[in-house]
Amino acid sequence: MRKVEAQTSIRAAAHQITAAFLMHEHLNGWWYVQRSLVEPKKGGVWALAWEVTEAGIKYVSSGTIGEYDPGKYLRIDNLVYLNTERQILGPMQLEIFVNGLETESKVKIIQSGYLYGGDWDWYYDAVVQGWPHAVQLLKKYLEG
Repeated sequence: MRKVEAQTSIRAAAHQITAAFLMHEHLNGWWYVQRSLVEPKKGGVWALAWEVTEAGIKYVSSGTIGEYDPGKYLRIDNLVYLNTERQILGPMQLEIFVNGLETESKVKIIQSGYLYGGDWDWYYDAVVQGWPHAVQLLKKYLEG
């Protein structure tokens, strides 16, 4: 199966980086998540929604927190992507690795489990471009 990786260094404490994937105010601040339901613990729900209107929700990513070590590691298992214009895609896995150093932290994101063909190829191509852009948004948000 295919995977997408993105990484950067951020002048922020390691715990701030993992919190940015778990707390709604942070998810909204850098990733523009409009609604979320997150239980920041192993086995907890992780559900994010974008483009919320009276007509409904256009995009949802949802999964279960498989592992969580604050400031070090976060793994979302059974990640499913829903888009009103595509088939439901999943299950996948999202991993966030954080290595906290004295003046900055290194973050690496790996999303894996992509299949081949049709909407899978479209989504993979979108994420290949999307995660590098998203980690720069995260960096700007946390350093700003």
